[in-house]
Amino acid sequence: MSSHNNLHDCVRASLEDYFRDLNGTDPAGLHDMLVKAVEKPLLEVVMEQAQNNQSRAAQWLGLNRNTLRKKLLEHHLL
Repeated sequence: MSSHNNLHDCVRASLEDYFRDLNGTDPAGLHDMLVKAVEKPLLEVVMEQAQNNQSRAAQWLGLNRNTLRKKLLEHHLL
């Protein structure tokens, strides 16, 4: 990602591409699809930056540590 692009613009462009690729077909489960697509890399990067300290990562994410642990398990990151 170049320095002039921000996360909002990248997500927006990806969604526009997704709708274009649907070629008129109605999407299904779009919210869950997007959350799953973003959540795993978010958890991977935050855990790496927090040196796998779940308490620190949970604080950074604004999550309860137990919620973070559940999400890590859901994404097979533990």
